[in-house]
Amino acid sequence: MGYIKFDKKQLINLNYSLNREKLRTNRAGGYASSSIINCNTRRYHGLLVVPQPLIDENNHVLLADLDETLQSNDFEFHLGSRMYQGGVMEPKGHKYLRDYDMDPIPRLVFRLGNIILIKELIFTQTEDRIFIKYTMKDSIGKVKFRLRPFLAFRSVHSLSKANTYVNTHFKPVKNGVSWQMYQGYSPVYMQFSKKAEYVHVPDWYYNVQYIREKERGYDYLEDLYTPGYFETELEKGESIVISAALEEKNPAYFKRKFLAEVKKRVPRSNFENSLQNAAEEFIIHVKNQTEIIAGYPWFGRWGRDTFIALPGLTLTSGDKKTFHAVVRTMLRELKEGLFPNLGHGEEASYNSVDTSLWFFWALHQYVLMTGESKNLWSSYGKAMKNILNHYKKGTLHNIHMHENGLLWSGEPGSAITWMDAVVNGKPVTGRVGFAVEINALWYEAIRFSLHLAEEANDQGFVSRWKKWPSIIENSFADTFWDKEKGYLADYVDSEHKDFAIRPNMVLAVSLPYTPATPDMKSGVLEKAKNELLTPRGLRSLSPRFPEYKGKYWGNQTERDLAYHQGTAWPWLLGFFAEAWLDLYGEEGKEFIRGLYDGFEPVLTEAGVGTISEIYDGDPPHEARGAISQAWSVAELLRIKWMLDKKEKTK
Repeated sequence: MGYIKFDKKQLINLNYSLNREKLRTNRAGGYASSSIINCNTRRYHGLLVVPQPLIDENNHVLLADLDETLQSNDFEFHLGSRMYQGGVMEPKGHKYLRDYDMDPIPRLVFRLGNIILIKELIFTQTEDRIFIKYTMKDSIGKVKFRLRPFLAFRSVHSLSKANTYVNTHFKPVKNGVSWQMYQGYSPVYMQFSKKAEYVHVPDWYYNVQYIREKERGYDYLEDLYTPGYFETELEKGESIVISAALEEKNPAYFKRKFLAEVKKRVPRSNFENSLQNAAEEFIIHVKNQTEIIAGYPWFGRWGRDTFIALPGLTLTSGDKKTFHAVVRTMLRELKEGLFPNLGHGEEASYNSVDTSLWFFWALHQYVLMTGESKNLWSSYGKAMKNILNHYKKGTLHNIHMHENGLLWSGEPGSAITWMDAVVNGKPVTGRVGFAVEINALWYEAIRFSLHLAEEANDQGFVSRWKKWPSIIENSFADTFWDKEKGYLADYVDSEHKDFAIRPNMVLAVSLPYTPATPDMKSGVLEKAKNELLTPRGLRSLSPRFPEYKGKYWGNQTERDLAYHQGTAWPWLLGFFAEAWLDLYGEEGKEFIRGLYDGFEPVLTEAGVGTISEIYDGDPPHEARGAISQAWSVAELLRIKWMLDKKEKTK
């Protein structure tokens, strides 16, 4: 058994197993996901969930599910698990499960009397193809094996309903068939590594229920189309590999290809390896571009998340090539000093003040983590100047530098920092004006640019910008610091200073170049430790403020109101740890190590083998949001890197 595993008692307990989800991805944006017992609980679940660029930018659920049936001595055993309206489970295949193992790929063991069947699955890295391998570990004589696919052919954000215009035809291919439910979609090819009989009996299964969508206040009932079923026989010791993909391939190579894919995976043999395994799943390569998916199952590429997650996802494993590939991809869409926060091309949204500033931070982390700075200015100096000049003179969203050197950003009705939730057209935390972390990032960007420019002997740039760091340091202290309170204001507008205790001040004091003094850093960290720190991240607001919401739950509006008003975020721990280790050095190491080690139990909760997007601010700090988030995984890996660095420099 591997490092991450579940036993029979856990698997047959639906209250336990339906709350744990598995995820496998490729490097082109596709994935397979479900609960650990293969009962889909979200509209985002499916076995072949892939982009359909001819339709839109979303992922689409093509193959939603499979039902397996074994027939032996006139007995039929149905191994699938599906929930229908009212919470009715049919079939109840989970009751036959005995073991579930994640190392290095999902492996389920079914026991049905004297029959033991093992099911394994893996998503190929370079194409939209999932392999499912079935091995008859034990049986008496041959066992009839029947497989029924369930198709959806719809966006992950919608649900399928029975209709009369579905294309019910099929096309025979080698050891299988293909289907194309609707025009414009890619066909799905299902093939077997050995011959199997296909029986075409088109039908609909009605009112499949997704309990996670019901909890979230969305539509939660779906009709799934099943075109027919396959039949073959398996005997003791025999394995069969099934492929579901967008292209036909020679099934003679399926078994060999399955084994080759398994060998590529980082083994989930310990906590750090599991994080590295998860980290690989966010990096995708499409059309000569390399991007980071912000989170699964519903996020796409987000600019802010990309730059924050980039060092942890790549440099902690020494992958400098991917780091630069991601940066180059993002630079193609730099516009008026801004990177897109989400979307691509004409659909891109440039609604973020901090995304461009995190670009500088990511490059600085590259220098700190690799020790290399040569050629950075020649490679990226033009873009760095572009951003600094636009921010100084003024660009979109009223982003501009005041005479005091500080950045003003935002407009009434907008939310352009990372705290960007909007309810009924009104920002929950607008933060228009001088925002504390934005100005710290602005200072970091100027100081780091000056460092690279001086190294490259770009005296023109140095002469134009060298006066600003000291001006910003003084303005930062005058604007944000309150010595009596002992911490920094969150933002300052023309009317007041907002002293809500939020983690943005932690970001401000954590940066390699920070305008904060040691006294400021000490005060901020003490306040954060006492009021924001949880075992699962920093709260987005202290519980002693009336706006605090300790549980992220309910419909969209209720959740958006809690998103940045108390919800705990794991990614913020990386910055807390960086500031803490910088201030306390060797003495602070064990405290941070305890925070890092405390995440290990999370690997068997929510998204199995990975880290969720957010957690409740209140105990027991349940996992919420996306089941696997790039910057959550990345910052834990960066914490481990920082701790290891401390060990090496003792």
